[in-house]
Order: sequence, then structure tokens, then C-alpha cells
Amino acid sequence: MKFEIVTIFPDFFRGPLDYGIVRRAREAGLIEIGIHDLRAFTHDRHRTVDDRPFGGGEGMVLKPEPIAECLEQLSVASREKRVSGEAKETVVMLSPQGRLFDQAVAHELAQMQRVVLLCGRYEGVDERVTEFLADQEISVGDFVLSGGELGAAVIVDTVTRLVPGALGNENSARQESFTMHEKQAAMERAEPDSTCSSGGLLDYPHYTRPAEWRGLPVPEVLLNGNHEEIRRWRRRRALEKTLRNRPDLLDRASLSREDQKLVAQIKREKV
Repeated sequence: MKFEIVTIFPDFFRGPLDYGIVRRAREAGLIEIGIHDLRAFTHDRHRTVDDRPFGGGEGMVLKPEPIAECLEQLSVASREKRVSGEAKETVVMLSPQGRLFDQAVAHELAQMQRVVLLCGRYEGVDERVTEFLADQEISVGDFVLSGGELGAAVIVDTVTRLVPGALGNENSARQESFTMHEKQAAMERAEPDSTCSSGGLLDYPHYTRPAEWRGLPVPEVLLNGNHEEIRRWRRRRALEKTLRNRPDLLDRASLSREDQKLVAQIKREKV
């Protein structure tokens, strides 16, 4: 798949996308990343990409013309074909007003052949870009950044992990926190597979050598070789951590009957 990033700070991406899984995926030809300087699509000597908004207000707003010309040069499919799914492309406006980016949205984007990321700046972007050029607005969190560049890097990294072959071990993506699978199937399983799927919970704790470090030992259950006890311990700890740090996730997590009993037990023990 290919990512196209439209920004007024192209040099920003020389660092974040040159390491780790993203770099390896690029070198393996699994993904491509194009960085496009929005100022290259202006026609005045000042290379102006922003202007004051009509009606007054603080700050400057990105103009629609350079963004439109950039998309035209990239030969992006028509909005009708993109929205209908006929073209496996999407144009994303990075914006604090967008829907919240999460693992489910990452999976949606991973199905595309090309994702165009428009990095907002200043006080925002001309609304005609959002209404007629972009397919969707996405926010990486309920906070305001100086621009969409950091958000674009986050999206590229998250989506790249879902591209087949990008991870050395494909089960890694299944095990990570926030990874959701078929909820009904998970509910019907007699036993949750805590070693392969988080089921939407936070991850369970991990330990490595030495078995004792500065007087802090690894839990004995992880050393006894009993896989069933390890599985139950990990699942309980994942439930405990989720209940403590992100109880909202339990409402949409894949909880088996055993999970539900454990949650009830944990709550009783806290009283």
C-alpha cells in the first residue's frame, strides 16, 4: 500500500518514518510513502498556503487551492469512487474535529491501496477541503497539536503494523492491546486464548530474565511450566489492568463467561 502525506513541513518526516517496522516495511516493498510539500502547489512568489478567514477571527487558515492541485497531480480517484469503495483509496484530513483514531479505524485504512493524509496547520483548513476534497476527518486524540504531522506519523506506523508481512510474527498484532476480533466467536469460546489475542483488553504484564531483579521476583506461576495456570493468570491480570486503567474498554471487549466471572470476582475483592 502507499501513503501520501501532504504537509508544509516535509522535512519533519525524515526521522519518524526511517526507523523500526516502518523502515523495514518500506525496504521490503510492502509500503511506499510519498511526502509532498504543499508549498510546491502555490503560484505566488511567497508560496502562500494560508489566509485570514472570512468573518474575522484569530489566526490563519489553510487555503483550498494548493490542496486541490496537489490531489489532482497525485491523480487521486474521484471522491465518488473513493466513497463508494470502487477505488481502494481514501483522503484523510488530520483534524481535532475528526473521529477518534483507534485500532478499528486503523484496520479500515489497512484495507486501502492508497491513503492520502492531509496535515492541517494554523487555525484549521478551509471547510471546502473537508466537505468536497477529503473523505473523512480523523483525530489522533482529544487534544490539540500544532499540526497534523505527528498524527500522520502515528497513523502510518499503526496501519503499517497491519500490512501482511510487516511484522516478523503475525500473531504479534493479534496479541496487542485494543486488537478486536469476531466478538461473537470470542463469546462462544469456552476458554479465552490470552496468549494470542487481547480481545480488546489492555495487555497482560510481561517479565524477562533475570528471574529476580533487585529483590523483585518474577511471579512464580510464570516459572512452573503449567500452561493452563499461566493462561488464567495472564487473563486475570489483563482484566485487572483494564478495570483499573481503562474500565470503558470492558463495555466493548470480547468477554467470555469465564471473563465475566473473573471481573465480578475482582470487583468483589476491591470492595
